[in-house]
Amino acid sequence: MQYFVHKDSIVRQIWGTSDTILLVFAGASAEFALNKAVDWLYFTGKLPKDPLGRLFSTVNYARVIVFSEETSAIKAIDTMNDIHGAVEKNRGQKIPEWAYKDVLFMLIDYSIRSHELLQQPLSIEEKQEVLNVFNRVGQHMGIKNLPLSYSEFQITRKKHLEENLDNGNLTKDLYRQYRKHLGFVRYRLLLESQILLLPESVREMLNLRKTSLLTPMISIYKLFRSIKLDWMIKEILLPSAYKQDIKRMNIT
Repeated sequence: MQYFVHKDSIVRQIWGTSDTILLVFAGASAEFALNKAVDWLYFTGKLPKDPLGRLFSTVNYARVIVFSEETSAIKAIDTMNDIHGAVEKNRGQKIPEWAYKDVLFMLIDYSIRSHELLQQPLSIEEKQEVLNVFNRVGQHMGIKNLPLSYSEFQITRKKHLEENLDNGNLTKDLYRQYRKHLGFVRYRLLLESQILLLPESVREMLNLRKTSLLTPMISIYKLFRSIKLDWMIKEILLPSAYKQDIKRMNIT
């Protein structure tokens, strides 16, 4: 059986661990809010009504693709294309290609950043593997002119962050929705996680401080994980509605 991502790929290691995926979720939640195309996510009304569910849906699509065999993964990508096409038809406009690229770029970047924060540094070859996998996703979505090397990706990513993000009214509204759906304590945890993870320019745009209160806790969390007690922390901190979904994320 041929898989979309080969079994010994670093991408499977990254996306087979709930801790890493939750950090990807934290980073994506910031950039979704800042992206100048966020109005597309407001068009259907699903994002402000259920921001956590909408973001988990995006992350889950990525996971399905990473762990599926080739035919099923491509079918999942086709389903995403159909969903986007229906939204475009209803609005009478095309989603800009740069917006699709932004989502791919954040998945690439936060996959790498999250793994390095919680696990260990990645080699250039491993970072290139992450890029290659998500480039394949982008190519099946019909996205053109994707960066082929990791060094080219870093340049393009920086340019997209400079050109495509803005802290506007929808940004502020979406963060209000995060707080409403997460509650005060989990919302603060989200912000502290974002401080740990976000590129400097994104963090500054959100007016977040440089140092996270979670920084000294990373080593403690790694210790808990090494003795299989990290579930205790997750049980306390994670929204109950998503606990089963999060448990199913642990594949590797």
